[in-house]
Amino acid sequence: AAPVLYSAMAECGYTPVEELKTLRRLGSIYQGHPDVRFIPALEASTGSLGQGLSLGIGMALAARLDKSPARAYVILGDGEIQEGQIWEAAMFASYHKVDNVVAIVDYNKIQLDGFVKDIMELEPLAEKWRSFGWHVIEFDGHDIAAVQGAFAEAAATKGKPSAMIAHTVKGKGVSFMENNPKYHGVAPSAAEVEAALKELA
Repeated sequence: AAPVLYSAMAECGYTPVEELKTLRRLGSIYQGHPDVRFIPALEASTGSLGQGLSLGIGMALAARLDKSPARAYVILGDGEIQEGQIWEAAMFASYHKVDNVVAIVDYNKIQLDGFVKDIMELEPLAEKWRSFGWHVIEFDGHDIAAVQGAFAEAAATKGKPSAMIAHTVKGKGVSFMENNPKYHGVAPSAAEVEAALKELA
């Protein structure tokens, strides 16, 4: 997700587009996890997995105290939600009826070290979130209309936080990358980039 964030920030004028070519190189501000010390417009570093939801809930509570209509959206990896802090935060948000926070789970079933089911199975994932008092919305994360509908449903939900579970395919559209844990953190070779771009064209 970090390269997408960096690209969006460059597109919005925070940094020169040319700097994107330094992604994950020594000395680059663009590392695998965004760092608030180097990236403009960030409010916090959440590279320590599991901390982002707590931060988002705090921001949502601050907005509520300020009587602001602002909402906090937190993107979570499925491997990330194996962290205990996620579930402490989920319990807190439900108990305090923080209905202006939305957790968006990218549920592609692959994490850094392999398949989620082989490391620590999450199923039944939707029921876990429901048992913590969250409104759950499951949808196809590759279907734009479904994504828009999920955001609208979350925004309309009152009295409880929402968990949007986006069922996705890691590497979708590139045959040799689809559902392949290898590409979680490994950059493709020049030949693989060329092949991938042909498949995506």
